[in-house]
Amino acid sequence: MSIETSEHGGRVPWGDVLLSAVAAVSWALIGMAGTAALGLHLLGADAAGSLGPMTAAVVALGAGGSVTPSGDVSAFGLKGAEATTAIQITPLGVGLVGALLLSWFFLRSLRGAGVVIAPSELLARAGSVVVLFVAMLGGLAWAGHDIITIDGSQLGLDEVTGGGGLGDITDQLPGGLGDIGDIGGLLPDQIGDLVDAKAAVGFTVDTVPTLLGGAAWAAGILVIALLASRRTPLPRGWEAVHRVVRPAASALVTVLLVAVLAGFAAAGYAAISDDNPKRIAGAALLGAPNGVWLGIPIGLLVPVDGQATGELAKLLPDPIDELLSISSDQPVTLGRLAELDGRVWLLGVAAAMMMLFAGVLAAARTPFVRARDAAVAGAPGATDVRGQSALGFAGRCALRLGVVTALALPLLAWLTEVSVDASLSVLGFDAFGAGIELHGQLGMALLLGALWGAGAGAAGALLAYASGAAGNRAAPLARGGVTAPVAQGAAELPRQPGPYSPGTPHRAPNPDTNPYLRIPDELREPDDGRRAERARPPDVYGAPTVIGPYTPPPAPSKRRPRSRSAPPPPPPPPEEGPPPPGSSRRRD
Repeated sequence: MSIETSEHGGRVPWGDVLLSAVAAVSWALIGMAGTAALGLHLLGADAAGSLGPMTAAVVALGAGGSVTPSGDVSAFGLKGAEATTAIQITPLGVGLVGALLLSWFFLRSLRGAGVVIAPSELLARAGSVVVLFVAMLGGLAWAGHDIITIDGSQLGLDEVTGGGGLGDITDQLPGGLGDIGDIGGLLPDQIGDLVDAKAAVGFTVDTVPTLLGGAAWAAGILVIALLASRRTPLPRGWEAVHRVVRPAASALVTVLLVAVLAGFAAAGYAAISDDNPKRIAGAALLGAPNGVWLGIPIGLLVPVDGQATGELAKLLPDPIDELLSISSDQPVTLGRLAELDGRVWLLGVAAAMMMLFAGVLAAARTPFVRARDAAVAGAPGATDVRGQSALGFAGRCALRLGVVTALALPLLAWLTEVSVDASLSVLGFDAFGAGIELHGQLGMALLLGALWGAGAGAAGALLAYASGAAGNRAAPLARGGVTAPVAQGAAELPRQPGPYSPGTPHRAPNPDTNPYLRIPDELREPDDGRRAERARPPDVYGAPTVIGPYTPPPAPSKRRPRSRSAPPPPPPPPEEGPPPPGSSRRRD
């Protein structure tokens, strides 16, 4: 079967390239903005500031950008009051929505190019998407700045005085504070005024880091999409990517997305029984992938260095918050978490089962030819394809999935890093101080990713081989790749059984069991001795064709065509019939 390599003959269709880039970038940013706005609204963040600038800032963070919060606090002329905040966190819920939409539209635009796409066209499509995404992100950086007003009563200062200022404390002192000038009335009044003060905290999207981070984010998404898509064409010479990289990469991406869906399901279950389900739903929209993809490295025994102080420690899931509050000089591991809550071992079991599922899925998508299939199928190149043994197939799957997991696990640990440090101090009095630090050990993630991937790949390949699922889900591009020479401009794919290319039947055709092989009674001929000579032998793949005696068509007339000027010949006389009833004319 030969397929056209490209619909454009090597030319870059710039009109289609630009339209597809506009569609991909527009839908990606619309999805990211909608997710960010809905999540912020459910969290109640729009009550303190404008939703539009906050949405732009969250979208910039989700696309690899940077946001710098800063601001001042002034209460009744007091000096030295300032608010400092540093945030380094990526809302992966927003980024995941944008990544899925961007990659889907980008891959869809490539599938119309045929089996092989020209490198120039691939670079043009990818480059236009990245450039347009960066340009749109620059507009978000311009719009992503605002000032948020924080109510001083929400900072916890009133709790320092027991909710009633310092009047109760001064009354209990010997002689009271009223005798020392007017300080007895001044200090409680100033603290009360400070509680009612307003803190104006602003944030600004850093333009240059956001543009650079957005370019790297978009390019990385496109690369991952090309490696994980099994039916998207690639340039000629990249056939090994179809057979080696794409089965393992697509399997690992699939299980990571399924894990995120499980995280959303868990958040929905928690929201049902919670007093404030909106906050859980908003947090899940923005950060469900953060929690899930942080738990996967921990479940696969990757150590995570971290510390948590202040109110922000309450945002961490249990028992990580308890572990970090007890001791922050030791890394967070699965064993230490299990000491506080034995149910944490289920996280390790779930992560191991996820990797095993990835191994089985990779084996099902990896081309596999048994010895008997190679002899019977008669596919092109069957002389070069030898029967693969189970151990050899398991080794190849283990190597491929091990390499892919060794690269993916450090990426997950890096994406889920959290660094938040916030403090508000007034005249040296620490109103609140909070911070979270979580950093996975990338070296251990690389090593453990290779080990887990190799083990899961081998075990999954053996399970797929034993169940007969090995290679059953392999894509056509992975089965045969491109075998035709470049000059012919065509690609040969192996012959697969189908409606227009039937396979070898398991048994001879039998008219008694197949009604399509039976001859209708009106087409049967009398057995005159010549029936066997005229009957056509039955076809292997269809019903026999029964024809009657051959009657040649009449020979064309050799009479000269009459001239147009000649009068038409007279009509033939009508045949004489019997006289009409009652007629007296007697027939001779």
